[in-house]
Amino acid sequence: MYNNYMKVLEKAKNIVSRRIAGELFLVPIAGDLADMERIFSLTAVAEFIWERIDGQRGLNDICDDIVKHFEIGKEQAEADAREFITELLTERLIQEVVG
Repeated sequence: MYNNYMKVLEKAKNIVSRRIAGELFLVPIAGDLADMERIFSLTAVAEFIWERIDGQRGLNDICDDIVKHFEIGKEQAEADAREFITELLTERLIQEVVG
């Protein structure tokens, strides 16, 4: 489970997001082709996290935003964010900013 709260996160360059019928989907692309077997649909919290992965913020900042926006406890926000960030890293949809 991801625990590096201070490291800044950024989206992978080969990901596009599309909103269809009010739902946000992430689609990895390779060249001009989308990998249709790897389309990801996001929940409201996952979408909120995704929008904050901007190459400027780390997990700690994102968790603070979750607590404020969804009015949940810090522990729950951290657990949800760590789980989703771990999944995004595993699928190579995001990466830590090097530098």
